Amino acid sequence: MANIIKPRPKLFVLDNGRMRMDKNYMVAMHNPATIDQPNMPATFVEFPIYTVLIDHPEGKILFDTACNPNSMGEKGRWEEMTQKTFPWQANEECYLHNRLEQLNVRPEDIKFVIASHLHLDHAGCLEMFTNAKIIVHEDELNGTLRSYANYDKGGAYIWADIDAWIKNHLQWQTIGRNEDYIELVDGIKILNFGSGHAWGLIGLQIDMPDTGGIILASDAVYSAENYGPPIKIPGIIYDSLGYVKAVEKIKKIAKETDSQVWFGHDAEQFKQFIKSTEGYYE
Repeated sequence: MANIIKPRPKLFVLDNGRMRMDKNYMVAMHNPATIDQPNMPATFVEFPIYTVLIDHPEGKILFDTACNPNSMGEKGRWEEMTQKTFPWQANEECYLHNRLEQLNVRPEDIKFVIASHLHLDHAGCLEMFTNAKIIVHEDELNGTLRSYANYDKGGAYIWADIDAWIKNHLQWQTIGRNEDYIELVDGIKILNFGSGHAWGLIGLQIDMPDTGGIILASDAVYSAENYGPPIKIPGIIYDSLGYVKAVEKIKKIAKETDSQVWFGHDAEQFKQFIKSTEGYYE
């Protein structure tokens, strides 16, 4: 009897451009003033925006959806202050739908979209995935819809993005506050990081046949500097104790599963990744 060759998952890293912001948003109080140096300089840092596509035998999975192509500019979805505080730069090939097209993938081919959280640089293109199940933390969706209802146009939740999600009748699946380690497909689990950087964050723990374990942490950990030791909280924070708890949890899971941790916005780490234009992980 011939051996049946089991299809192998492939993991692609999609480069969706760069964003800049004051480093204090990334690492809170990273450069505090003192009596000797009362006017410490601010630093404007640049960091990657990226998404991850997993071509799995049980269906295509997309982790996060980057920024909406219509975010910036005079008629952009983002408020002027948001554009000045968190400017996003991307040429057209970096737009999510174009990155997918380079891989011959259409938005309607995606089975699951994992929305780590619903900030402007992670959920900007959710509206395109009307065929997919959009998986998100229940507290995150509740808080985001509340900000929409209150017509809150400032900050990290973009009113026009949320408006498009509602009008496109997305298929939401929420992860409850007490749900965790949920098997999505063979070799991929949804991790519940709870509140911290946002109202509710989720990530993935992936076992790849060759690469081994990968934890997609998203903004539960911005960068290696936040990961520590010591753990450093970001300046954009909803629950500082929850943030530390989530990082400790990620460290524990990484050790138990022998997984590498992929941070949300680490410029140095991102340089090392194989991008979708170069190849993929198996």
